[in-house]
Amino acid sequence: MSYLTCTRLTTWTLAAVLLQIFGLSFFLYGFFPVKPALSGVSGPESYRSPMCEPVKDLEEKILPPDRLRSLYKEMSGIPLSFDRLILMVVDGLPAEFVLGKGDQPPTKVMLEAMPYTQSLLSSGMAVGYHAKAAPPTVTMPRLKAIVSGAIGGFLDVAFNFNTQALLDDNIVGQFYNISWKMVMHGDETWLKLFPGFFTRHDGVSSFYVKDTIEVDHNVSRHLKTELIADDWNLLILHYLGLDHVGHIGGRNSILMSPKLKEMDEVVKMIHMNKILPQDDPHGQTLLVLVSDHGMTGNGNHGGSSYDETDSLAVFIGLRSKVPDYASATNNAAFQVDIAPTLALLFGVPIPKNNIGVLIEGTFASLTDDQWLRALELNSWQLLRLLQAQLPHLSQGLPCKDPTVEQYSQISKCSGSAELKFRCLISNAAALHDAWRLNGARGFRNNSRDDFRGTVAAYYEFLRTASEWLSRRATDKPLDLLAFGVITMFVSCLILFWLCKEVYNKQKQCFPNLYRSNYTMHSDESFVSIAILIYIFSMGSSSIVEEEQYIWHFMTSTLYLIFFRRSIQSLPAGQTPNLLNVSNGQKCSNYSHTCSIIFVLICGRVLRGWHQGGVNWTHLPDISKWLEQAGLHSIIYIQIASVVLVISLGSWALYLLRPKSAFVPVVHISFVISGILVLLHNIEHQEHTLITSNYSTTSIAQIIYATISMSVITIVIASPWLMPISLYKTRSTSRFHLMSSHSIDIHKRTPELGLRGAAYLIGWTYIVFWCLIQLLLQKPINAVPIILVLLQILASMYYFSMPELHHKQWVEVAAFYFLGMAGHFGLGNSNTLATIDVAGAFISLYITCRYHNVCYYLCITTVDFS
Repeated sequence: MSYLTCTRLTTWTLAAVLLQIFGLSFFLYGFFPVKPALSGVSGPESYRSPMCEPVKDLEEKILPPDRLRSLYKEMSGIPLSFDRLILMVVDGLPAEFVLGKGDQPPTKVMLEAMPYTQSLLSSGMAVGYHAKAAPPTVTMPRLKAIVSGAIGGFLDVAFNFNTQALLDDNIVGQFYNISWKMVMHGDETWLKLFPGFFTRHDGVSSFYVKDTIEVDHNVSRHLKTELIADDWNLLILHYLGLDHVGHIGGRNSILMSPKLKEMDEVVKMIHMNKILPQDDPHGQTLLVLVSDHGMTGNGNHGGSSYDETDSLAVFIGLRSKVPDYASATNNAAFQVDIAPTLALLFGVPIPKNNIGVLIEGTFASLTDDQWLRALELNSWQLLRLLQAQLPHLSQGLPCKDPTVEQYSQISKCSGSAELKFRCLISNAAALHDAWRLNGARGFRNNSRDDFRGTVAAYYEFLRTASEWLSRRATDKPLDLLAFGVITMFVSCLILFWLCKEVYNKQKQCFPNLYRSNYTMHSDESFVSIAILIYIFSMGSSSIVEEEQYIWHFMTSTLYLIFFRRSIQSLPAGQTPNLLNVSNGQKCSNYSHTCSIIFVLICGRVLRGWHQGGVNWTHLPDISKWLEQAGLHSIIYIQIASVVLVISLGSWALYLLRPKSAFVPVVHISFVISGILVLLHNIEHQEHTLITSNYSTTSIAQIIYATISMSVITIVIASPWLMPISLYKTRSTSRFHLMSSHSIDIHKRTPELGLRGAAYLIGWTYIVFWCLIQLLLQKPINAVPIILVLLQILASMYYFSMPELHHKQWVEVAAFYFLGMAGHFGLGNSNTLATIDVAGAFISLYITCRYHNVCYYLCITTVDFS
């Protein structure tokens, strides 16, 4: 055994901790890679070919807006299709509601909910697309994708709650550079992304999701005035109500159809006032109806499922009509394709970091030459982005126009990424230049075939480049991930070796303490093995998706082991007898065993309450059955849950010994807070269908104020108001501390008063925390909250049995297992789509993991013995 001094122990410990930090840093850097991007803003150089590497004219970038606008129009070679743009964003609107799914049209309910929009699609006056969004499907990164054509990372989920100004090149910034006047009404995220860009704005918060009426009324009330005004070029309308309806009641909410009708009326008003009139003095206006993301069946979003990524893009007012309804609805695109399409329709350069491809049906009014020019500009922009990531790509690119003989040398492209992209862009450029050459010479025998071949060549390059750049933006460097994991593993080995050395040193110095060999009990062995299995299982994506099964299994198995130990601890030769229990004989041992059975029963109900995970959410469960039973059933469950919480709190106060005049005050605060929670829940359910009722908000504010004042008062006052100089008592059970079953020992001590204060504070925390959860959680989750609470109390009662001698870390692990099982029992999963924002951003994942341990710590502070 090596000689380990204090200095060496400290040095090795610090080294292991530093290795752990470095390994974690490398892993996070690899898991959340920095997206490669070009700096700066696209300018006149974007209209020149990047194949010959022309020198940028820096003086052109400081031209005045009017001159810059004229220069863009002159260099692009594409006439402006429209003069004004109305971008209408309906937050959370799935494309399936408007365009159907696959070859199937929308359901009858959806068709009747948006009759005017459907008439535009069927008459060919609008064309719709399933614009697939990239994850994470939350608002801020999806708005970035719409205006910049770039894909964000999963770190944008965090920025979604604290949006910063968008610094990347985007079409809103391009419009601003040519002196467009812009107006925005709706989600205040736009104001945070583009501070100072809008001449008029009325932002609304997107985070109070229980408001489905006023949040849209604040947008529509400006509509008539803005449609008459002539001082804007870009009008952004961002409606949040439909997304809020989804969060509250899901896709099939009874509020969904009225909200769709409301949106359809907005489309009708805009179309009849700005699109239909051909003599509009303000010029031609294009209405683009888009959604930032879709929603799952329960109305949430954030993940990568089809329902969440199925966003909408409808172009209303295009000059060319679509031939039939199928051509207007059965179209697919990507959300990032909107940015380059709008840029070229309105005569500004495509943003530098765009990876989108022009949407084909939106340029049908252009001539063949103009359409090929648009594809060429899109190809040049993507080629610049490729050149920044593949430095050798520029070598071998054609700089001069090909001859007609070179036209016949087009070949199939293969090989490395650089060779393939070089071949694809060369083929497209050769076909395009040959098309121009044939047109200049005046003979185009197979002009349509040549044109279609050139378009196909351009799209082959564009789609291949877009797909490669999309993967590149989300690829994770495996070398960094592996290095980080290996470094953390080495750190763990060092710490394990240090623990072993310290143990051996203690064993050598204190041999009397280590005479008997220690053997692990079954519960200790299971917890250790279960944690190792869980760690290794996280390497499987399938298990991560269905993690709830692991926690339910580990929790139930651990408590079955506890049940076995409790049975073994019963007196030999005695079996439970109803008469004995009723008479109180041997009641303690049997009740502890029954508490384990109670935990297992609650766990089974909790397991069946929600079909969690990703793959099996469509299966029936208890929550779906109750929702089908009707709203009144859920209200009754909420009432019963609140009453049960107050009853448990009252029972705990009743057991408190000795009594104090301060205890009834605490009891009154419990009752008042419970009544307020009931009023809020009933009020919210009754006014969901009418209008935004701010009385529910006022009640919630009163609840927060009442609970905050009560907790502060009880924490500060209870140590002073609880009796201090009292007879010390000894309870028959640690769980019944301060109960009426205690035995007096005539010895005066101040310890009991402090223990009573801690007991009172702990129960105050439990009751108020449960009431807050009943306030903020979905109504259907009232029962799971109570079940988790009852499991915790039953587990605390079981662990108070002194004969079992459970290790403290096993008890902590048991509470942690309960917390994780409770987290998934509330319907959560490892996807962003199950985060319930209807509760004002209470993080269910964090609270459910930690509040169980907090319950345990708060109550066990009562017992100093």
